[in-house]
Amino acid sequence: MLSVKDLTIEYPGGLRALDGVSFTLPQGENAALIGANGAGKSSLLLSLVGVLPPASGEIAIDGTLLTKKTLRETRKRLQLVFQNPDDQLFMPTIFEDVAFGPRSFGMSEEETLTRVQESLSRLGIAHLKNRSPIALSGGEKRLCAIATVLSLTPEFLLFDEPTAFLDPKARRSLAETLLQLPQGKLIATHDLPFARQTCSRVLLLREGKLLYDGGAEVLEDAALLEEAGL
Repeated sequence: MLSVKDLTIEYPGGLRALDGVSFTLPQGENAALIGANGAGKSSLLLSLVGVLPPASGEIAIDGTLLTKKTLRETRKRLQLVFQNPDDQLFMPTIFEDVAFGPRSFGMSEEETLTRVQESLSRLGIAHLKNRSPIALSGGEKRLCAIATVLSLTPEFLLFDEPTAFLDPKARRSLAETLLQLPQGKLIATHDLPFARQTCSRVLLLREGKLLYDGGAEVLEDAALLEEAGL
């Protein structure tokens, strides 16, 4: 269980990006994180992986609080897929990119090889392992970026605008992929049709506050979405 309690994030100068946000995310659940630009979606994702320390509040996985001492282990259990896959793919080949995480956590080459093969095979992209990231399509890059985090076998996945840069075919393929992955997922997106397709729950942020936390039927509530600036 991912638990967020009374989370407040402040930037230098006193700008409050998140204000007392609380929610829980069970393993296996897909939740869409929506809101207008500046609502706090990216700040929330970055705080969950320890990039933005909270001014107050708590983040925990199965009761283990996110602190400086637990940050490394937390990042193994909870992984973020960036909006731009080029920010996640920086090695000469996809194999090296996917192997980077296991190697960083001190896993043996045998274990690393197994994890790379399993991650690529699960996403149906084993044939890309010796390719350079710069030679791939947007959809292929997105799947490879997901493979880099799956190699650490996380319990939760965070996505920042996963349909950015994707054509309709790649978008459909990504939706099918996410629905097949067993991890709990928090998906920050402006793509409301994609949210309807992949998520049973919605978290709606407005000006740093959690305006709604509930079923995906809210995506049909035009009045509430307009109130939130969507």
